[in-house]
Amino acid sequence: MATTTYGDISQRTAYHAAAVMLAHAEPVIVLGKFGQTKPVPKNTANKVKFRRPVPYAINTTPLVEGVTPVAHKISYEDVPVTLYQFGDLAELTDVIADTAEDPVLNDMSMLAGENAAETTETVCYGVIKAGTNKFYGASTDTARTDVNDAISVNRQHAVVRALRANRAKPVTRMLSGSLNYGTSPIEGGYIAFAHTDLEHDIRALSGFVSVAEYGSRTPLCPEELGSVQNVRYILSPLLVPYESAGGTPGSMKSTNGSAADVYPVIFIGMDAYGHVPLAGKDSITPSVINPSTLDKSDPLGQRGYVGWKTYYNAVVLNESWMAVMEVAVTAL
Repeated sequence: MATTTYGDISQRTAYHAAAVMLAHAEPVIVLGKFGQTKPVPKNTANKVKFRRPVPYAINTTPLVEGVTPVAHKISYEDVPVTLYQFGDLAELTDVIADTAEDPVLNDMSMLAGENAAETTETVCYGVIKAGTNKFYGASTDTARTDVNDAISVNRQHAVVRALRANRAKPVTRMLSGSLNYGTSPIEGGYIAFAHTDLEHDIRALSGFVSVAEYGSRTPLCPEELGSVQNVRYILSPLLVPYESAGGTPGSMKSTNGSAADVYPVIFIGMDAYGHVPLAGKDSITPSVINPSTLDKSDPLGQRGYVGWKTYYNAVVLNESWMAVMEVAVTAL
C-alpha cells in the first residue's frame, strides 16, 4: 500500500484537505485556544522547552551613598515537554467512491478534522485537570470523595483570591481561529473551563451575566456561556467528569446513584499552561489515498484511505497560576 503523505492527490488538493480538517476542527477546540503556544517545525527534536524568567527578589535594603549595589544576573527556568504522535485512519472502497451520492471524501476529511481536534483537546484536558492547586465545592471538603456541592460564588472568590495572591495575570490573548498561526487580543479576565453539564448551576450564580447581555463586550468563542464578575466561563462536552467519584449524591447528579459525579472546573491566568496547538497548515498532516491507486497490496485499486497525524502534548507551566475546582452538579 502506498503510504506517501499526500497519496495520489496533488499538493493543492492535499492543502485543501488540511483546510477542510481545520475549518471543521476549530469550533470544537476550547482549551487549545488559550495557554502559551509553541508550534514545532519539521525536522526538529520531539522535546520542547518552555522557558520563563525567574523574577528578581524584592530588595528592601536602602542604597548606600556612593556605593554601587552588587549586580545580579537574570536566570531562566526550563519546563520541558515531550511530544507524542497521534493520528487516525479511515478506509473507503472504490465502490463507495464511484457510486455514493454523498461527497464521501469531503465528509471523511471533515470527520478527520473533528477527530483530530477532540484528540488533542482530550490530551490537553488530561494534563491540566491533574493540576495540584486544588479546590473543592465546599470549603470543608478535603478530597474528591467528599465532593457533593455545586459551584458557588464564594468558592469562585476563593480561587480568584489565590490566583491574585500568586500574581496570576488575567488572560489577555487567545489563539486565532484561522489557518494562519497567531494570537488575538481579548479583554482581560480569568477564564474557567467546565463541562456543559454545569450550565444550570453557573447560570444560577449571583451576578451571572450571559453573553447575550454583554453589550459591547465580545464573546471569546461560541462556547462561552457568560461571566461572573471577573471570571468568564467556557463550556465543552469534552471536559468529562469523574463518574461517581464524590460523596453521597443527595440532589446532585450521579452515574451509579450512590456517589456524586465530580466535575473539574479549571481556572486559568495568563500562561498557566502550554501546548503545541492544532492550528496552522503545518500542524495536521493529511493523508489521502484514492481507491484508484494501484500497488502490489491493492492491484485493482479497490481501497482508499483518509487519515491524519500530528505531534502534540500539553504541560502545566505554573501550578499557582491555575486552579482546579472539583464540584458536583445539580440533578435535573
